[in-house]
Amino acid sequence: MMSFFRAVVLAIAALFATATVSAQDTPGGEKRVAITFDDVPRAPGPWLEEDDRTLLLLANLERAGVDQAAFFLNPGRITQREGAKDRIAACVAAGHVIANHTATHPRLSQVGLEAYLADLDAAESWLRGQDGYRPWFRYPYLDEGSRDKPKRDAMRAALAERGLLNAYATIDASDWFYEAAAKKAVAAGTPVDRDALRDLYVEAHVEAAEFYDGIARQAWGRSPVHVLLLHETDIAAMWIDDLVRALRAKGWTIVSADEAFADPIAADAATYDTPFAQGTLTEQVAWQEGVPAPRWYRGNNTDLAQEWFDARVLGRSANNAD
Repeated sequence: MMSFFRAVVLAIAALFATATVSAQDTPGGEKRVAITFDDVPRAPGPWLEEDDRTLLLLANLERAGVDQAAFFLNPGRITQREGAKDRIAACVAAGHVIANHTATHPRLSQVGLEAYLADLDAAESWLRGQDGYRPWFRYPYLDEGSRDKPKRDAMRAALAERGLLNAYATIDASDWFYEAAAKKAVAAGTPVDRDALRDLYVEAHVEAAEFYDGIARQAWGRSPVHVLLLHETDIAAMWIDDLVRALRAKGWTIVSADEAFADPIAADAATYDTPFAQGTLTEQVAWQEGVPAPRWYRGNNTDLAQEWFDARVLGRSANNAD
């Protein structure tokens, strides 16, 4: 069964691949990063059916030599997405791991602590005992309480009581935005230059990785094992291998999520103290350590990202938005 599944996965990848991985793509260098995907199971994107998206994503992760990525689940949405349990099982069968992203994706700063923890626990009750499970928790929206320090600290205590690691991200380039922009354009019948979108997606994430590594070296005095935040999107499924290849060309080594969350910086996720608890661990620790702004990747400004998308993907100038 698994040999058949593997053959199907690789066949689909061959149809979508834009290039092959060569010996020149061998990992190397001191910059290390793990790849993670949020919001699983995610709604359909602009182009792919959900089963096809999972097959393609797994195929291109394998083509890229990513042995272990982490998928952060919202189990409360599994019944809403037909076939979701089978797709999650396929991810685990391919060697990847799964962890907690709450049951229904609430924002901590906008709900009460008791309700939030009930949602977290509902997800955990589904996850525990599943193959590939890791005792990690990632905050939806990377929102750890925003300006509410008592709530932030109560959540830290709750995670410790449950034996859950704060599965922070250190690199974020708002990949969800490009998927949403493409979906909106496709729904409106607007032609989308997929090659240009691929290039923009890849370039933005490589630029973000380099940016966050620069401020990480200032905050920690070294390059930690980074954690890249992505989402389960059509864009990731189609072009994750292009992104991995581009990262390697910049000297990045792709490592497992297990290795990333074993880095000593994991302890900082439970100790940093900033006026606003939201975003990547990199920017929050840099804020605490007095690293001067900007500490936030410019492409996370969605107004700027929209300008890039309009100009490069839709071929619109700033004066010709229509």
